[in-house]
Amino acid sequence: MNFLLTIKIAIRGLLSNKIRALLTTLGVIIGVSGIIVIVSVGNGAESLIVNQITSVGTNLIGVLPGGSEEGEPPSALFGIVITTLKSDDVLALKDIPGVVAVSGYNNTVEPIVYQNQSVESTINGVFASYPEVEDALVEKGRFFTEAEDSSLAKVVVLGHVIAQDLFGDQDPIGKQIKIHNHSFRVIGVFEERGVSGFSNDDSNVYIPSQTMHKLVLGINHIAMARIKVDTADNVAPALEEVKAILRSRHGITDPSNDDFTARSQAQGLSTLSNVTGSIKLFLAAIAAIALIVGGIGIMNVMYIAVTERINEIGLRKAIGAKRKDILSQFLTEAVVITAIGGFVGIAIGVMVSFAIATVIQYLGYSWDFIVTADSILYASAIIMGIGIVFGYAPAKKAAELTAIAALRYE
Repeated sequence: MNFLLTIKIAIRGLLSNKIRALLTTLGVIIGVSGIIVIVSVGNGAESLIVNQITSVGTNLIGVLPGGSEEGEPPSALFGIVITTLKSDDVLALKDIPGVVAVSGYNNTVEPIVYQNQSVESTINGVFASYPEVEDALVEKGRFFTEAEDSSLAKVVVLGHVIAQDLFGDQDPIGKQIKIHNHSFRVIGVFEERGVSGFSNDDSNVYIPSQTMHKLVLGINHIAMARIKVDTADNVAPALEEVKAILRSRHGITDPSNDDFTARSQAQGLSTLSNVTGSIKLFLAAIAAIALIVGGIGIMNVMYIAVTERINEIGLRKAIGAKRKDILSQFLTEAVVITAIGGFVGIAIGVMVSFAIATVIQYLGYSWDFIVTADSILYASAIIMGIGIVFGYAPAKKAAELTAIAALRYE
């Protein structure tokens, strides 16, 4: 039979029962669009990470408590509290050749209160060298000093947005705000910095690290540290020195027993990319279940079509149609039905991905809209494969009917 005629017959069959056609292709549409969206969102998340690392530079070394295998994320990234990294450990790293500045980090989310106003914010406990590590500029006032950090001074530097939320057009310098039931004096406001990663630095507040430990959290460990190196060329030797100093301080002789993870920005990017890649693969596998369900639906509909057209099959065989002609006709129809659902799914997936990227970009995140040709090609190949795999059994059943049996069927 002519290939184009076969396609026309398939489309005519779909249009003759629109509700059944919609339900038949729905699983394929959901599955394909889900895969496109998942891959696009995963690529967008990776672009966010890359853009963030590019914006802060490649001359940073990060240290997290808890050991990890090479290329694997440390446990601290999954919310597990590990207390092996101390403030003194971080301070011991500032004399490494090439190191410009170091800072430890702890944070918590609590309300910030000024008079009758209350705004929930991320409170960051950091070292006095934080602005140098992060290339953050103070717009009004100043940042706190090492002496204020060591003396548990109750001083605070505000992000640009939270300063406006709390004080509006007033000058916040010298005002008292409450954090964790303690009064803190505002001594500075950062310049507008924008979104960093998945958080908005402009909505955060910053207090001395030791004040955070003793008065807010009641702890004596560091959640994370960053070390700024003068040039990217000096990152590798500085990283090795960081590991050597921490091993010496923690009494570690075997690197496989490290109770910390120290990596450069480039290494961190590679690890995070591996994590997002694994998540994308897992979610895509879940979306593929919808494709299998869709394939089963197509197989059932094709069995119904064979039953409805048994007399037609008998007539065609009686006038000379061969087994392969019947097989190719029903197999082509299955592929056409699947392809229609698949291409609709691709279109919906691209539109949804674009809408998600637009919304995230509107919120201020450096998120790229990425739908690769590879993902569309893979989806198309999967579509055709499902049509062939799930359409073969009904097509084979139709092809094996004899002319006499088919013509006598009622």
